[in-house]
Amino acid sequence: MKDNSSDTRDTDTRHTDTRATTRKVLVVGATRGLGLAVVEEYVGRGAHVVATERSDGPSGLRTLAERHREAVEVERLDVTRPEQVAALRERLRGRTFDLLLVVAGISLAPQEAVGVDIATDDFTRMMETNVLGVMRTVEGLDGLVAADGTVAVMSSGQGSVANNTSGGFEVYRATKAALNQMVRSYAVRQAGGSRSILLLAPGWVRTHMGGSGATLEVSESIPPLVDTIEAQRGRAGLRFLDRHGDDVPW
Repeated sequence: MKDNSSDTRDTDTRHTDTRATTRKVLVVGATRGLGLAVVEEYVGRGAHVVATERSDGPSGLRTLAERHREAVEVERLDVTRPEQVAALRERLRGRTFDLLLVVAGISLAPQEAVGVDIATDDFTRMMETNVLGVMRTVEGLDGLVAADGTVAVMSSGQGSVANNTSGGFEVYRATKAALNQMVRSYAVRQAGGSRSILLLAPGWVRTHMGGSGATLEVSESIPPLVDTIEAQRGRAGLRFLDRHGDDVPW
């Protein structure tokens, strides 16, 4: 899905070898695409990752876990099922993670205009998954994150109201803008804490969701994005950042 952030660079000139050895990471929504790439990147940096997928069966995540049995654990979670969020929290009770990253999201009929073409069911499913499901997951699992850890959500440059100068992708944009607002409210309730809270805009990446016309390869987006996540460790409060660590206008 196209990501209209303020950053138009195609390469990351500030990429650093920010290591994540011994880091414990929980990634929600890692069956394929950006979530899977994040898991692979963290594993390559020496982290231990618990990653979730929505359904059982062969997947890129399970293939990765087979190759890295000591580094990757696979759990099942559909973010639209609150009982599954609660069950995962119980299964992980007693464990502490340095990072919770929620990547889960969908895009249905991306080119259709709201109020004209979009089916009500599609609109509802996108809002339920991209906003309500993500926030229920954050709220349900943040108790597993260290007091000085990071809670991060994969947003999009399309969630920026200020940067919407081209239109298009109306419902997807709306879900990400709503998600940003919800995370901002969440951060207000966490005021005074020491956690880093991040909304992340990875750029327009060639994945199943992003499509073949996207401007970035996964290899151009995810390594610098993980660098940005790691660089924010220990910086309390909320930031909306692109993959290079630059602020995205709200």
